[in-house]
Amino acid sequence: MKAAVLRAFGAPLSIETVPDPVPGTGEVIVDVVAARVLSYTNEVLSGARRYNLDLPVIPGTGAIGRVRAVGPDATRLAPGDWVLCDPTVRSRDDALAPDITLQGWSSRGEGGLRLQRYFHDGSFAERIRVPTENAVPIGPIDPTEAPAWAAIGMALVPYGGFLAAGLQPGETVLVSGATGAFGSIAVAVALAMGAACVVAPGRNQAMLAELGRRFGARVRPVTLSGDEDADRERMQAAAPGPIDCVLDILPPSVSTTVVRAAVMAVRPYGRAVLMGGVGMLGGAGLELPYPWIMRNCVSIHGVWMYPREAVPRMVALIRAGLLPLDLYQVTPFRLDDANAAVAHAATESGPFRVTVLTP
Repeated sequence: MKAAVLRAFGAPLSIETVPDPVPGTGEVIVDVVAARVLSYTNEVLSGARRYNLDLPVIPGTGAIGRVRAVGPDATRLAPGDWVLCDPTVRSRDDALAPDITLQGWSSRGEGGLRLQRYFHDGSFAERIRVPTENAVPIGPIDPTEAPAWAAIGMALVPYGGFLAAGLQPGETVLVSGATGAFGSIAVAVALAMGAACVVAPGRNQAMLAELGRRFGARVRPVTLSGDEDADRERMQAAAPGPIDCVLDILPPSVSTTVVRAAVMAVRPYGRAVLMGGVGMLGGAGLELPYPWIMRNCVSIHGVWMYPREAVPRMVALIRAGLLPLDLYQVTPFRLDDANAAVAHAATESGPFRVTVLTP
């Protein structure tokens, strides 16, 4: 099969013919129809993100495709089924604290790296081998719809955060990073889950206006000044009442003061979800005050990705029309043009835009 291979950090992807993957027990082979290219893919491939990635590797995080072959233990999946290939692979020998790897992307700790060495290659290829539980049925679709469905991976990340926080219909949410690629879809996800109001802070005036245009009065844009205390007061004042849940999904480059201003806007007995990149590249930590957390009974949830059940639930939201796929402007590239797709994603895959490879 044909695949895009990363042989060294900082080198371009090499389009090569590699052996076809073969399924074993507990595994599925999927023909990749559309694989999303994240906006920071160039930072991962260059080594700038310092991701724990064993080279050489076929990169790529997740895909939409059709089942080609299943292992002997599959009881529901069949060849031809449309599935989402979930890149969040968990070890099967510890139900309470499984090791995690993002297939073709990154891993957590030594256990995650060991897992990555087996479920190694990602979705920038004609076919991919995934654990059976990671091939999640999405129901019949037209092949032309696959690139739009590939955007579901962006929505799943903040959805996992909201599930961890137990977001309830009618609550007020603050999305820290609302004008970014993940933050903007987090606004849409919160509304799809029934949030009464989403406070959307940021500095990008055009994107703040776009959020208001797309979602109406349930979204309250807030322009940030860089003054931590003043920004916190401005965010709280924009909400119709106390802020029940804060989701931070800002990238590593953002100052910790911006993150702290948002997190500490949550009400007493509220919840804060940390899914961003503070400290990943070094520098100051978040430094939330212990007395504030304790005396206000604030719950802090650290969340990486999302639970298994998030995928079928997200599919149900989409099928119900609560999270329309046409939110995204999709730009497809052929697998032969993988390097051009990575460059395009870095400059053009902003809020509500997604770049995909279509092998």
